[in-house]
Amino acid sequence: MSRIIPNYALYGDQDPPGWEAGFDFEWIPQRSVPYNFDIKPHTHGAFLQILLLQRGGGEVFIDHSRTEVQAPCLLLVPAQTVHGFHFTPDVDGPVVTAAQRPLESLAAVVMPELLQTLRRPAVLSLQGQERALDNLMPLFLAVEREARACALGQVAAGLSLLMAVLVQIARVQQLQQGAGPHANSRKAQQIERFRSLVDAHFRQRWPLQAYAEHLGISPGQLTRLCRELLGHSSLEVINARIVHEAQRELVYTRNSIKQVADHLGFVDEAYFTRFFRKHTGQTPREFRTRTLEAMAPGGAGESP
Repeated sequence: MSRIIPNYALYGDQDPPGWEAGFDFEWIPQRSVPYNFDIKPHTHGAFLQILLLQRGGGEVFIDHSRTEVQAPCLLLVPAQTVHGFHFTPDVDGPVVTAAQRPLESLAAVVMPELLQTLRRPAVLSLQGQERALDNLMPLFLAVEREARACALGQVAAGLSLLMAVLVQIARVQQLQQGAGPHANSRKAQQIERFRSLVDAHFRQRWPLQAYAEHLGISPGQLTRLCRELLGHSSLEVINARIVHEAQRELVYTRNSIKQVADHLGFVDEAYFTRFFRKHTGQTPREFRTRTLEAMAPGGAGESP
C-alpha cells in the first residue's frame, strides 16, 4: 500500500481552502510540544511556512533531503512541499503560516525577484549574522501583533509585513550565495559587520581606514572582501549608502540642499553637489525637482 502524505494547514489540522485565512502566527513549541517535537512529513496545499529558530535545533526533512540545523536558523517551506521536523526540546522561535498565492501576487507587483524566494525551500544558517537577526525579529513580532488583532486591514497589514520578512530572507540568500560554500565563514561575518558600521557612521563620513581598523583588517583587504562577496569596492558600498540617504532626504523632507549636505557630513553645499552629481548624473536640485514631478498626480511616473 502506498504511503499518503497528509495535507495540513497547520500540522494536525486539515487543510482549509486557501482563501479562508491570510496568515497565522505561532511559537514553535505550541505546535511541536504536543507531538513530542517530532513533526511527521506532511504538506500545506495552499500555505507556505517561515520558521526562525532562536534556540535549539534538530533535523529538517524537506522533500528527499535531511538537514541538521542549529539556532539561529531560518527555514522557508513553500506550499505543496513535503516537510517534517524533529526538534530538540529546547527549541523556540516564531513560525508563520501564510497563503502563498496572495504573497506571490504582491511580490509580482512590488519585487518580482521575490517569486524565486517564495517558491524555493530554504534552510539558512544565521550564525554570525546578527544584523539579519536584528532586522527579522521586529518584523516577526509585528506579524504576531497583527495575528492577535481583530482590526481593519489585518490581513493586508500581515501580508505586507511578511513581504518585508521575505525581502530580508532574499538579502540573506544574496549574501550567502555571494560567499559561496563559505557563506557562514569569517568573510561573511566581516561583511555584515562592515555594513552595520556603514549604517551607523556614514553621516560622520568615516574614512575607509576607520572601517578597516574596526574590522581588524587593512583597507585593501576590506576592498577585496567587498568585491568578492558584494561585487563592489568598499568605497562604492559607502558612497552608495550616502547617495541613498541623500535621495531619501531630498524627496521626503523639505530640508534645503545645504541642510541635507550638513546632515550627511559634507563640509559645504558645493562639495555635496559635486559628489551627488558624480554618482547620479544630476545635481541634488535637479534630482529633487524631477523626482517630485514624476511622483505628483498626473506626473511622468503615473499612467494616464
